[in-house]
Amino acid sequence: MITLHFLITAFVVVLAPGTGVIYTLALGLGQGWRAAIWAALGCTIGILPHLAAAALGLAAVLHSSALLFQIVKAAGVAYLLYLAWQALRSGGALAVTSKRTSQPGWKIAWRGALINILNPKLSVFFLALLPPFLSGNPASATLEMSVLGLVFMVMTFAIFVLYGLFAAQARSYLLTSERVLKWMNRGFAAVFAGLAARLALERA
Repeated sequence: MITLHFLITAFVVVLAPGTGVIYTLALGLGQGWRAAIWAALGCTIGILPHLAAAALGLAAVLHSSALLFQIVKAAGVAYLLYLAWQALRSGGALAVTSKRTSQPGWKIAWRGALINILNPKLSVFFLALLPPFLSGNPASATLEMSVLGLVFMVMTFAIFVLYGLFAAQARSYLLTSERVLKWMNRGFAAVFAGLAARLALERA
């Protein structure tokens, strides 16, 4: 079940920069390592509903229901655009500034969780990723998917924390001028807007 092939596959998937990684990097740069860890935790928790849906077969329902898929997708697109605005807005939750700001950890984690919760493709992704690594015994399929999902979540948290710590460490080197800060925030905003556009084009 937990084979080397699965671990390598999961590692490659988690390592690839996505919305959660960008969010964690932004928090690490803007608010330091503690905020980055909260961001990583939130993004990891946001995986849980999709893993549960995949294990219980609900992902197939989401995939087959065009209306439900479009509703969740629309919410996800709107949220990503909101994050883009937060990166651009002076004093926004994701704005990177030379002055270290501080936000409650639960708020950082909640925003990170929503990034994954409002991505309808994630349930379908797990429905495709996990079954090939099951033993083939229907009686233990749900348990096996849960265990594989847990391993995937642990790996996600660990790698996201490393991304965040790297960003926090790089903060003092990158935040040297207002011009750099301005372009960095524009860059984060552009990335979130681009991810919103990509999600908007996704089909069930």
